[in-house]
Amino acid sequence: MHGPQKSKQQDLETIARSGGALRRMVARIPTYLTDVRENPAWLPMFLLARTMPFRRAHWLMAKRVRSSANTAPSMFGDLRAEAIAAELRRTGIFTGLTLPASIQAEIARFGHETPCFGNFDRKLEFLAGGHVDAEQHFGRTILSGHHFERVLQCEAALAVQRDPLLLDVSRHYLGGEAKLITTRTWWSFPTKSASEADLSRASFKFHFDLDDWRMLKFFFYLSDVDADAGPHVYVRGSHNRRRVKHQLTLLVGHPAHEVLGFYGEDSAITLTGKAGSGFVEDPFGFHMGTLAKQSPRLMMEVGFGVSKPSKRRYHGEPVVR
Repeated sequence: MHGPQKSKQQDLETIARSGGALRRMVARIPTYLTDVRENPAWLPMFLLARTMPFRRAHWLMAKRVRSSANTAPSMFGDLRAEAIAAELRRTGIFTGLTLPASIQAEIARFGHETPCFGNFDRKLEFLAGGHVDAEQHFGRTILSGHHFERVLQCEAALAVQRDPLLLDVSRHYLGGEAKLITTRTWWSFPTKSASEADLSRASFKFHFDLDDWRMLKFFFYLSDVDADAGPHVYVRGSHNRRRVKHQLTLLVGHPAHEVLGFYGEDSAITLTGKAGSGFVEDPFGFHMGTLAKQSPRLMMEVGFGVSKPSKRRYHGEPVVR
């Protein structure tokens, strides 16, 4: 396909994807209304935090933090929070985290032995090792399996979320009001029957998170992740500048050619690594999960923010108090 015909086809595909995204947004309206009733401050954040002028104004209100005086031991060794925060300000991501082998093994064991819920649906409950049988039993494609609040039963996961380095980094980057918000573990599964609708509902396109004015998320691979196991992709530098077109829309997901065309192909980093490897990112930067092709991926996330935590469970993530 060449020339105008190809361009027209791309335009039609973009319209189709946008239509699906809008339908999903309409379906979420009851959830959005619940958020507003629970916390009226959520609505201005949702509408304005996607724009750079309002976002930068909010960053100016961050409570200053002095040089770290934290002497509590960290499972991550002698990494300096100030240095990590400086790298985050520059690129939006820091990739030098490694879980102790015993911690990684314990959380991985929990992930294998604890039933998860497929596609965020509590009616689709199964053990990760029975994923193929679960797809046959439930008669549908299952791309993910979340443990929801069950992660709080795992002592090793609790040890990670409470590690002093994570809060120290968050305070140096987000400001002194930074607080622990969410913790989750989930599986990403390879499947041969994923439809376009399945993929459009998942995070397999470049998007940014809009859960708070200022956020930071720590991710840890709990299984080996190579190019065929659904590695995470992050667009460096996209956390602190944004194409005007992407600020003036309610959609957070955008086609790869638009994102990489603006930030550059070489700005995207694909994160592979052994079990236990981790990274921290500003999720306002464009990122995406890739489809697991051969091997399932088990992952953990610990999120920090600056606003009042919602009582609802966003993506099944427990609110940690």
